Amino acid sequence: MAHIPDGVLSVPVLAGGAVLAVAGIGYGLRRIGEEDIPKVAILACAFFAVSLVAIPVGPSSVHLLLSGLMGLMVGPAVFPAVFVGLVLQALMFGFGGLTTLGVNTVTIALPGLACGVLLGLLLRGAAPARAGVVGAVAGAACVLLTGGMVAGALALSASEFVPSARIILLTYLPLAVGEALVTGFAVAFLAKVRPEAFAAHGAAAPVASGVAGAFAGERP
Repeated sequence: MAHIPDGVLSVPVLAGGAVLAVAGIGYGLRRIGEEDIPKVAILACAFFAVSLVAIPVGPSSVHLLLSGLMGLMVGPAVFPAVFVGLVLQALMFGFGGLTTLGVNTVTIALPGLACGVLLGLLLRGAAPARAGVVGAVAGAACVLLTGGMVAGALALSASEFVPSARIILLTYLPLAVGEALVTGFAVAFLAKVRPEAFAAHGAAAPVASGVAGAFAGERP
C-alpha cells in the first residue's frame, strides 16, 4: 500500500507531504544534468511498470519500488522520477490518488535519496559482489523505510488507523526480501558492465563522501 488513495489521510498530513514533495522535486530537478536525463527517464519508466504489478499480502498488497536502485543511480532525481510515475499511475490506472501525490512521492522517494546519499559512495570502484551486497541493503532498507513512513502517515491521520498501519507494515517484510534480491542483482550487474552509472550526484556527493570517509576511517 505505498499508493495511499484519496480520502484516507488528514489535511495536515497531506499538506506536510505536499510541501516536502515540492521541495524534493525542486531539489532533484536542479541536480539533473543533461547527460542524466535519459537515465532518469528510463528509471521512471521502470518504476511506473513494476509498481503496477501488485501482489496481495494479507489485507493489503505490495509491489516492487526500485527506490533504492533509483537513489543509487540518480541521487536527488529520484524525486521527480517517482513523482512522474505516480502521476501517470493515478491518471491512467487509478493507483493511489491525486490529493495524496505529495505523501506518496515522499514515502517512496525520500528513502531512495537517503540510501543514495549514505551508500552511493560505497559503490565507486566496488567489485560486483560487494556492489550487489550494497544494492541489496539499499533495496531492503528503502522498502522498510517506506513501510514505516506509510504506517506513520496513517497513524498521524487518525488513531483508528493504528491497527491497520501495524498490519500494513508487516506486509512490507516479504517485499523487503524480494526488493533486496532484485536490487542486489541489478546493482551487481551494472557494477560489472557500467560502473560509472553510480557516480555521485550533485550536492549529495559531498555528504556521501563524508559519510563514506567516516566508515573508512578517513580523517579530513
